[in-house]
Amino acid sequence: MILGDLQEGIVIDHIPNGQGRILYHHLGLDQLDCQVALIEHADSKKKGKKDILKVAKPLDLDFALLGYFDPKISVNIIKDNHVVKKIHPELPEKITNILHCKNPRCITSIEQELPHVFRLTDPETKTYRCIYCDTIGKSLEDE
Repeated sequence: MILGDLQEGIVIDHIPNGQGRILYHHLGLDQLDCQVALIEHADSKKKGKKDILKVAKPLDLDFALLGYFDPKISVNIIKDNHVVKKIHPELPEKITNILHCKNPRCITSIEQELPHVFRLTDPETKTYRCIYCDTIGKSLEDE
């Protein structure tokens, strides 16, 4: 893949500088059998520096994960070398199996099959709490 050229796929842009590897891991891009480019510390007029992910095939993305990670991220869908759709994920009201409850007394610690569900309690600070025990969720960087 030539970094400036993408026939078909997705470009995840405006990732906070230095955070591209974390998002790469959480999206499972290391398990794909196509070309994936992680561009770190790219120049940005708005942010100074940013990271970018380019994937050379269409994907079903977890927009709740992207919105939780940073609502300022943009996702460009590419077909025939052109952006056909631009998506700005929003901060989700509820996330499932993105964060994991660290409370040893939480029901999710006992019932292994139970999904880890967190609800947004403070959009300003991006605080999510477990719906079962009300424990504050740690960020993806702390997971």
